[in-house]
Amino acid sequence: MSAPFEPGEKVLLIDQRDRTYLFSLQAGAVYHTHAGTLAHDDLIGRDEGTRVGTSKGMLVSAFRPRFADYVLKMPRGAQVVYPKDLGPIVVYADVFPGARVLEAGTGSGALTIALCRAVGEQGRVVSYELRPEHRERARANVESFFGKIPDRLVMRDGDVTDAGSSGDRFDRLVLDLPEPWVPLGALRPALEPGAVLCAYLPTTIQVQQLVLALPEAGFLHIETFEVLRRGWHVTERSVRPDHRMVGHTGFLTVARVGPED
Repeated sequence: MSAPFEPGEKVLLIDQRDRTYLFSLQAGAVYHTHAGTLAHDDLIGRDEGTRVGTSKGMLVSAFRPRFADYVLKMPRGAQVVYPKDLGPIVVYADVFPGARVLEAGTGSGALTIALCRAVGEQGRVVSYELRPEHRERARANVESFFGKIPDRLVMRDGDVTDAGSSGDRFDRLVLDLPEPWVPLGALRPALEPGAVLCAYLPTTIQVQQLVLALPEAGFLHIETFEVLRRGWHVTERSVRPDHRMVGHTGFLTVARVGPED
């Protein structure tokens, strides 16, 4: 968007120390920070990049949040899938505009949002979640991000194995489950030939059990990897790696549906 800020949309403030603050604009409301208050009306009608001051003199710049900003700031119930893993999941699972994607579980909704963006208006995402509290949190996060639940998203209550007998067909299968090897057999009939599976797991023991189960369930071309993110500190006098980095969060295992026996 290139239009000025409007009531109801989210704004990201960045202060002089690169700290960020995310909230929704409301006419007449006031945002409170450790460094004073800021009237929402000071931002409404202004363009992105606007610089304003709080009541105590802290200068902040205002932008619309990127998806990565939203993921890191949004409320969560289940552990969120972080931006450094969301991109590789979408790319290595080859989620394309128009794809039909089956997801489980929905969790806090970060991956669900990424999948909805990737499949576009002509695609479809069906997401299963067993736990009502996680499903409601994810629903709120998705609705907050898009402004409503997108028509291309179906959020279902229950076990993802139900999808195997639903009559639906899917091009892609994305699993963020503690035991993703369990539903493989039941889901195989719902997957198109050549469909791609991508599973997100935190531990090596889970990865090993999944990888050993995949060939028996008819999956081929299996690969497992993790993504590490290291920032760099760049100044006029030096360029060096940051002292801290985002190391291990989870392993990605990707596989293809093989031919029917």
